[in-house]
Amino acid sequence: MSLADIPFRKMDGTTGTLGDYAGKVVMVVNVASKCGNTPQYEGLEKLYEEKGDDGLMILGFPANNFMGQEPGTDEEIAQFCSLNYGVTFPVLSKISVVGEDQHPLYAALTEAMPEGVGTQEQREAMQSRGRGPAPAPGVLWNFEKFLIAKDGTVAGRFAPGITPDDPALVSAVDAELAR
Repeated sequence: MSLADIPFRKMDGTTGTLGDYAGKVVMVVNVASKCGNTPQYEGLEKLYEEKGDDGLMILGFPANNFMGQEPGTDEEIAQFCSLNYGVTFPVLSKISVVGEDQHPLYAALTEAMPEGVGTQEQREAMQSRGRGPAPAPGVLWNFEKFLIAKDGTVAGRFAPGITPDDPALVSAVDAELAR
């Protein structure tokens, strides 16, 4: 099964795939409402507003894998995103991004790109502070970003500490949009 064919659930209960966004550049982000990185919702929304018409789609996948930082229901998460950050990009149904119950989409993403911009450095920094991220190639924490090219291949991976306005991330998005 290709990356484009892996099903996931949308907030409305219907099923979607990355194939639904064929021809677009897609950024897949595992999100959480009670994380130090949660303010990145604002930057993600800004990036989506600036580049959505050019073909960028951002997909937020809520996950409660890291210190219980996404405890809400799908409805509570949707309301939080809308009220607090004015999120208009799709936030999908909650999934697991690491562990034995890891969603197949995240298994495929991490297999396709085991490391990315800042992942090794952030993994080491977290370990030195006694905060154990998932072992490589697993997702480190909330707000890790995977960039999917128009052809459906994984074109980039960015550590949670890489913000949506980081020049490396914006440059990668622009390069993929230009292809």
